Amino acid sequence: TEPVLGLRKRDYWHWLEQLPQLDPCSGLIQVSLALEKTIACKKLLTAQGRGRHYIRQALNQKILAITVQHLRHTPRFIENSSFLDESWLLPVCETYDTVPCRELGMVLRYTDRRIFVSEVIAGSQAEADECVHVGDIIDGINGISLRNAQRGEAQTVLQKLRGKPLSFQMIRWKWHDGTVYGPMLPHLQLMQKEIPNFQLRCDNKSNEEMKEDGLGEDRLLYSLRFLGKVNIGMYGGKEVLDVGIEKVLQQNLPPQEVLFDVKETEVICLKNNSTQVLFHHHFPEISSVGHRLNRRTLFAYCVANSPETPQTTSFDCLVYESNFVEEANEIILRIAAGFRHTEWFV
Repeated sequence: TEPVLGLRKRDYWHWLEQLPQLDPCSGLIQVSLALEKTIACKKLLTAQGRGRHYIRQALNQKILAITVQHLRHTPRFIENSSFLDESWLLPVCETYDTVPCRELGMVLRYTDRRIFVSEVIAGSQAEADECVHVGDIIDGINGISLRNAQRGEAQTVLQKLRGKPLSFQMIRWKWHDGTVYGPMLPHLQLMQKEIPNFQLRCDNKSNEEMKEDGLGEDRLLYSLRFLGKVNIGMYGGKEVLDVGIEKVLQQNLPPQEVLFDVKETEVICLKNNSTQVLFHHHFPEISSVGHRLNRRTLFAYCVANSPETPQTTSFDCLVYESNFVEEANEIILRIAAGFRHTEWFV
């Protein structure tokens, strides 16, 4: 296992819950029933909890060995390995096959030894095929891996394959639930800063689903209003939350509609109807979280500005408003459960 203070946890549950879709074997009936029972359990809030619940079931029903055997002979689990250094959460991988042509029309960006598509040229073959999207990764071409690629390596491979049909192994920036695949987020944020016209494309249906339905029980997106943030000095304990909330309210800024994502190791605040990330805080950066006692739909958390130098960091207080007291309470509890060293009060 990884350290308590690590920013990533082994979310093996996401492997397990995809197993029935990726392995059509009839021997998975018992495994599928156990997975459904775990998914239906309302007492579980995190992937870790679901994973532990399933393992207990599997041990009790003596199907853990069957589960492991099916994981082993499911090819996509083996081939889909480019992000295992960062996470156990598997991205969406698809193949893009195209006939030989003079120019495909993809502009590539080399970031962290990976090849991102930074632009699809209008009128090009790639745009016509509708199989390549800005933000996707080219993971391989005709079986040649491009993980850890040097600058220009994709062009070298394409030169060698000139005149032949091409098969691109693509890693999609969009995950199964329509949100950004988490481990790609830091790379995409960097590209947004460095490339002025870089923009991920979201369809309207996905945005509506994100707002209305949430995206999986442990990746629920909350529709909130961000009221503002204020620096509260060198102390970020729960005692200063009321002060921080009052200072933000005194600013009287227009509220901003946002989508708030409480993940297993971090919280992400997205601009509504957009993939633009406003804030992205890992739980170890959060020092306290709670709500206003006389206005319980308001909640706030304090975050360190320089967590790498805790002796000299100052803290910001970020304030949000929900439509429902129950929803605000749920967010507070999920943040607190996500990182055991986070202080909180109700």
